[in-house]
Amino acid sequence: MDDALDRWLPIARDVEARGWSCRDGLIDDELVAALLAEAQRAYQQGDFHRGAIGAGADRAVRPRIRSDEIWWLAAHNSPALARLAGMLEALRLVLNRELQLGLLDHEAHFARYAPGAFYARHLDQPTISRHRILSAAIYLNPDWLESQGGAMRLYVGAGQVVDVLPQAGRLALFLSDRFEHEVLPATRERWSLTLWFLGRD
Repeated sequence: MDDALDRWLPIARDVEARGWSCRDGLIDDELVAALLAEAQRAYQQGDFHRGAIGAGADRAVRPRIRSDEIWWLAAHNSPALARLAGMLEALRLVLNRELQLGLLDHEAHFARYAPGAFYARHLDQPTISRHRILSAAIYLNPDWLESQGGAMRLYVGAGQVVDVLPQAGRLALFLSDRFEHEVLPATRERWSLTLWFLGRD
């Protein structure tokens, strides 16, 4: 636990201080490359589908709001995902220990944004459900340039925004019920693994 505490404690401190965190270097290059290869392989096999918004009977694909493609990972496992799951479990334990968030589990999907794709400003925690506590994204794109766009724009309050570029190995995390955010269009294909830490509904 001490090694995990050293690795993940800075994220807990960020969340405690301001409700969000953005850190590089916590996920090694080998794992990032394996996750990217897995996502690309699944896309070529036709496993991805258009992202939808809403819940229940109101859930629908609305390309004017969201134009990414996703692949949920609930029924899938692999050595790379198993290794990542172990890291996320360690992060969950540290966050619970330090912040008493009551996190029980996580759900995740890969996301692909074609050039020009976007996700309009939104809040991750649906109004009919309050089980998403923390939202996170692990970016998988090597050698990303600011001029290529594709930032996640996080609205942090008082007219302030933080633009997080989707550089490989970067982890961004924030409180799901507090921060609106959007994904800006990019000039190149953009890959990420998006996840939510869950509490009781």
